[in-house]
Amino acid sequence: MENKLTEQEIVRREKALELAAKGLDPYGNRFDRTHNTNSFKSAFSAYTKEELHDMENPPVVKLAGRIMTKRVKGKAGFAHIQDQYGRVQIYVKSDIIGEESYEIFDKGDLGDIIGVEGNPMITNTGELSVKVLKYTHLVKALHPLPD
Repeated sequence: MENKLTEQEIVRREKALELAAKGLDPYGNRFDRTHNTNSFKSAFSAYTKEELHDMENPPVVKLAGRIMTKRVKGKAGFAHIQDQYGRVQIYVKSDIIGEESYEIFDKGDLGDIIGVEGNPMITNTGELSVKVLKYTHLVKALHPLPD
């Protein structure tokens, strides 16, 4: 019996080939993180939006996780990444990470595993997030997340 790929699986494989064509390994890159989602929240949840914004030398954190949600509008976007401890929102802006990295983020799918390096921030809606300074695509998900 022949296994047929769904349209979404075909598109994901094409995206993996695009990553490889750009010189990126779509199936495994090393990424050393400083925090998991739980330790990130524990370390920074007591700060106010203003305190984080006004820090002279804001801390740099590195987190990794699976993209669970993603909202892109123009040259900026938000996503939630999840590890075994929980979820954290990230804020990604092309002016900060560069056009090439932003294009990789924009083409990323739910289920892909990424690493981000950035500063803690609190959004206008009050959610503790990471303002991404550097984006690393770690693993391309070939299958969609289960419902």
